[in-house]
Amino acid sequence: MPIIPLISSDTAGPLGVKHLPRLWLKTLLSAVGELPPGYKDIRPGFDFMVLEGLQLDPDTVRDFIVATRPTYLQFEDWIRSQEEADLSPGNVARVNTIVVDRQKAGESRKRMLEENGLSEDCDITDSIMMNNLDDWRELHDSVVL
Repeated sequence: MPIIPLISSDTAGPLGVKHLPRLWLKTLLSAVGELPPGYKDIRPGFDFMVLEGLQLDPDTVRDFIVATRPTYLQFEDWIRSQEEADLSPGNVARVNTIVVDRQKAGESRKRMLEENGLSEDCDITDSIMMNNLDDWRELHDSVVL
């Protein structure tokens, strides 16, 4: 049974980078064939924003996770070992701001609201909450339906 990646994009590990634990989990689940349909591993969106913000190549990161299937702390250690990675406090804060400030708009927002039974005139626009709502609905549907 596929596993819903319930780690929020608002979650950070010891490096302090938001979304990085979720990115790791989705990619690990994909590597072992347990990522649910509709979820993506290291694709444009938060994944690319975070990795490119840290100066890491998304394909290299994916290849590492798929090949080694690291624990989360092993993943962070690997990131620390990448010479090109910018893990300075200022850069981590900048990347986190990008994640927290991202808003859903247009058809994507409308579709996600409809799928969650919400009207288009509700005030929810931030991408983190929209993704959380989708995860919670997917989990509910996988358990109850």
